[in-house]
Amino acid sequence: MTHTNSQPAVYLNALEHEGKRFIRLWFKANPFIAKRLKEAPWVKYSKTYKCFVMHRTDQCIEKLHQHFEGLAKVDARYLDRPKRLRPAEGATILASSQASDPLPRVTALPVVRLQPLEYEGRTLIQLSFQYSKEIYTCLWRFSGCTWLKEFKCFAMANESALFHELLDVLEGTAQVWLAQTLQLRDLPLQARLWEQGYVKGPAYIACPLPVIEKLFLLNYSMNTIRTYHALLLRFLNGHSAQGLDSINAFSAEEINRYHRGMVQSQRYSHSTVSQSINAVKFYFQRVLGRHSVRLEDVERPEKPSRLPQVLSKQEVLRILSVTENLKHRCLLQLLYAGGLRISEVINLRITDVQSDRNLLFIRGGKGKKDRTTLLSQKLLESLRAYYKEYRPKVWLFEGQTGGQYTVESIRSVFRASMGKAGVKTKATPHTLRHSFATHLLEQDHRDLHPRDELRAG
Repeated sequence: MTHTNSQPAVYLNALEHEGKRFIRLWFKANPFIAKRLKEAPWVKYSKTYKCFVMHRTDQCIEKLHQHFEGLAKVDARYLDRPKRLRPAEGATILASSQASDPLPRVTALPVVRLQPLEYEGRTLIQLSFQYSKEIYTCLWRFSGCTWLKEFKCFAMANESALFHELLDVLEGTAQVWLAQTLQLRDLPLQARLWEQGYVKGPAYIACPLPVIEKLFLLNYSMNTIRTYHALLLRFLNGHSAQGLDSINAFSAEEINRYHRGMVQSQRYSHSTVSQSINAVKFYFQRVLGRHSVRLEDVERPEKPSRLPQVLSKQEVLRILSVTENLKHRCLLQLLYAGGLRISEVINLRITDVQSDRNLLFIRGGKGKKDRTTLLSQKLLESLRAYYKEYRPKVWLFEGQTGGQYTVESIRSVFRASMGKAGVKTKATPHTLRHSFATHLLEQDHRDLHPRDELRAG
């Protein structure tokens, strides 16, 4: 029977008492409804809550509807209303977009590091790892590698097919890392190395190989290629349930919704969101050829206007003064006084130091541009002393076993010097570059140039 608006209403509200679920019955003062509720044996009056209550079951609700049929309206609109917090308790609104969540990573696994090894006139690949019975057993059973007694290590031929087999053999047991002295030209292998740290469920979507091929073809830097690969992988697997074909047919609005979820989650920086938009745009327009999808209209978060974190001159001098190792001190001096990036420091060759002209030649910096920078006399003297002591062969800074110094090694050196100097400012090696630029601006014409304040050691 249809109820008219003139009928009185009985509202149902959720009530919890001693861990049990009840329904509170609320209505405007009406003797008829009160009398009718007293006549219902499944409804009781609660002196504690000063209202009529009943058990929260489908049977009780159905009987209440029948009991008031044609007499009053039973309204359950408030029954499942979410509980409201008091103003003092507050709440944080989180994005519900599944696409904003990062790809799950595998539990930390031990590392097998690959590096070149000269053996009997040919170049082999040495496999180094902290002893693990599981890794040792895997490699011993792997027909592609051999135990070299002279070097007490496993080694294998420098063949791309063996690298792929090695990844299969070690999957779930260890991760494979390549030394910087190994240059890859096998793009499928490169993609496998980058993706080995992710959990690959049944719906996992690997990054399409044409993306990496196109990025290499257009001469993008390795850092940019790896960043685009990781962010595109996250985008694809954020929608993996729909399948790659459906993703490839996405509209700009669907892509926009994904990135809006990243912004709303407040878990990603402005630059990460912007790079993700660029990576997805590259995929749709340059790889899929869908230029009709106007991704330039995709909303980009506003970049926060923040000053870069810098160290004071005194903090920089303290960091340098406690760095006793000559090689490490020269590294940090170049980051600061040379205004170099970490990648630029590790890519310096001996021939790039032009001491007769007090110049440092920097090849393939950001944007793959070459440039030169002036070297102060004191920094040049430090580099000369370093060269006489360490005698590097090719690269200006080389590791203990040869080859380029690594980015992580420079970061470790900087962290150690920061701790030893007691500098509490939050900083990274790149902060030295920002600090130098800031100190130049602060420098009064009567003061010494920041480069001249560096000590030779």
